[in-house]
Amino acid sequence: MVEKKKTSRYSAEFRECTVHLLEEHRSDYPSLLAACREIGGKLGCSGDSLHDWWKQARRDAGAQPGPTTAKTARIKALEREVRELRQATHLKVSHSTCAMNFHGPR
Repeated sequence: MVEKKKTSRYSAEFRECTVHLLEEHRSDYPSLLAACREIGGKLGCSGDSLHDWWKQARRDAGAQPGPTTAKTARIKALEREVRELRQATHLKVSHSTCAMNFHGPR
C-alpha cells in the first residue's frame, strides 16, 4: 500500500502567526471558540483549524498534556518502519516457502 503524504494548506509560519494573534486578542472575545471563529474567519481559515493549532501549540510548549508535534512525528516514523519491516519479513517467509515448494525439502 502506498502511503499518501499529507500536505497542509497553510504554512507553518501562517499557523504560528495566527495562533500568536489569537493569544494577543483572545481577551477581546467572550470565549476561546468565539475568538477562533472570528479571527479564523478574518484570516481565511476555519475556527476549528485555528482552535486545533492553538491546542497543539500549547502541547508543544508543555502547557497542555498530550503528544507534541515532534513526538507524533517520531511515532509515525516508527510505525512506518515497523510496517516496512513486517512487509520485508513477510516477503522473506513467502520466498522461502515458495522456494521450498519448488525445490522440495532437502
